[in-house]
Amino acid sequence: MARSSIALSQQPSLPGMPQAVLAVRMEPKYQCQQCQGVLRKPFQAQCGHRFCAHCLTQLTSSGPKPCKACQQEEIFEEPLSILNFSDAFPDNAARREIDSLPATCPNDGCPWKGKIKEYEERHEGKCEFERVKCEACQALILLSERERHSERECEERTLNCKYCKVTFNFKEIKAHDDICQKFPMQCKDCGKKKIPREKFADHIKSCGKSKTLCPFSAVGCGAVVDNEKQAEHEQTHISEHLRLLLAELPQMRLRAEGAGEWQEDSGLGLYRAPEERAPPAGGAGQTSGLAQKVTALENIVCVLNREMERTSLTLEAFSRQHRLDQDKIDSLTNKVRQLERTLNMRDLQLAETEQMLRELEYCTYDGVFVWKIVDFSRRRQEALAGRAPAMFSPAFYSSKYGYKMCLRLYLNGDGTGRGTHLSLFFVVMRGKYDALLKWPFSQKVTLMLLDQNNREHIIDAFRPDVTSTSFQRPISEMNIASGCPLFCPLAKLAGKSSYLRDDTVFIKAIVDLTGL
Repeated sequence: MARSSIALSQQPSLPGMPQAVLAVRMEPKYQCQQCQGVLRKPFQAQCGHRFCAHCLTQLTSSGPKPCKACQQEEIFEEPLSILNFSDAFPDNAARREIDSLPATCPNDGCPWKGKIKEYEERHEGKCEFERVKCEACQALILLSERERHSERECEERTLNCKYCKVTFNFKEIKAHDDICQKFPMQCKDCGKKKIPREKFADHIKSCGKSKTLCPFSAVGCGAVVDNEKQAEHEQTHISEHLRLLLAELPQMRLRAEGAGEWQEDSGLGLYRAPEERAPPAGGAGQTSGLAQKVTALENIVCVLNREMERTSLTLEAFSRQHRLDQDKIDSLTNKVRQLERTLNMRDLQLAETEQMLRELEYCTYDGVFVWKIVDFSRRRQEALAGRAPAMFSPAFYSSKYGYKMCLRLYLNGDGTGRGTHLSLFFVVMRGKYDALLKWPFSQKVTLMLLDQNNREHIIDAFRPDVTSTSFQRPISEMNIASGCPLFCPLAKLAGKSSYLRDDTVFIKAIVDLTGL
């Protein structure tokens, strides 16, 4: 059981290599009977035929299968010709022989040459001449140009508007920019930039540099001035505006005489109909009446001018107060941003501290670790739903300055154990003192599911394959997990199980420290 578990945990996610990789003639013993490529991590079945680990796993994923190669060679014999992953074994002799074969890169234009092992470990999937298919536009492009193609050339790539965050196709970028309400615009009058389109109309109305006609344009003033200089224009041209108003009075009188006349009432001109007109009292009386009307209109203009001056002063006071308030708002906004940055830094520090405390709470330094898993039913439902298929244990150590390790548990199984078993794996993590340790990791590992009646623990043990990348010195946070996909049948946890009490299970790991 341990042998199959280890082999399965190390299998690659790829079938055999293309035959064009070989720089020598392809011999049948190097060929996978399933994918017909050069064997990758070869396994030998009971019947003697070889398969890639990936191909054999896929072939037997739904149960044992008859060997097609035996059928084609007419040597089919049960049960030897029935393929079952648990009955197969890693063909290390064939693997070493294949690893030493000369190889060339099958990609056009690539000059690389070497051994099969070097091709698989250092060159495959990294060749700049390899052509891959763009997931968006389906075009074939060089691997070295994939990133540039995806970011700059692909006609089907999707973009996020950096202003409104809306997602759209690259072809629609111009159409989107024309309607984006957050798109930055520039005022031609004041030169201000980055004004969102949704606020541009309001800016034009309030922009101090925007030019508008003088309010007295109706009586003849042809000045076009900036908004911010409107009050100054009105103040400096009072006399001119008054002359324009006085010049307009005769025209107003002529328009009024067409239907009636103006009557003075409390300093305001009121309309009187023709039938209400007083009989003429002579030429002198008419001249006197016109003079009085002109005087009344002049008084009205003076009153309006004084009101305008008072309004102008009030507006200036409001403008000064607005600038002061805006400066205060800007200052408070900067302080709020600084406080938010400080709080974010404190939150990060607090999270790091909490993580360290959790690690210290469960940490051991003798290679023995007991993992208590509570809320087992809820966690299993999350695994079934695919929300959290795997969970990691806290880290533990072989000694205070030794190897750093943890466990990885699949509550609904992984690989061949999916849906039927608990899958338990051992993980070598990157530690602070790795430079002082012996690599690859070669200590015996024992994994246990504890019987809470202390009668029959479920135990599996294995010694690491020192050629596997799972046990080399870690170059990332943790290595690929290795262990037992068929660790414990889920049926043993059903009903009144002695392994599951109070919705809690206990898993124990023991690392043999002999030789350290």
